[in-house]
Amino acid sequence: MDLQNILAELRSQRARIDHAISALEESAGPSARRRGRPPEAAADAGRQRRHMSAAARKRISEAMKLRWASRKSKSAPGKAKPHRGMSAAARKKLSALMKARWAIRKKHG
Repeated sequence: MDLQNILAELRSQRARIDHAISALEESAGPSARRRGRPPEAAADAGRQRRHMSAAARKRISEAMKLRWASRKSKSAPGKAKPHRGMSAAARKKLSALMKARWAIRKKHG
């Protein structure tokens, strides 16, 4: 091969490599490091949003109301047990214990 041909080939390779490097540097810029959801325009660029008809919305609403009504009716009959609180004697005993602990802590602290 001729020396001029080799130089021309190397220069074309260098141009391709420089182009690839600049493309990579652009993609590694601050916009490429963004995380999270893309902006609205980019997210919806290739697709259209689907709309539900009023009739379909009403059907779904009625079905959900029926589901919730049946779920509520199943759980309604049984009364919940009232929470049993602490007896007065137990409360008095715990109060005395805590007062004793705090007195010790205050004395040493």
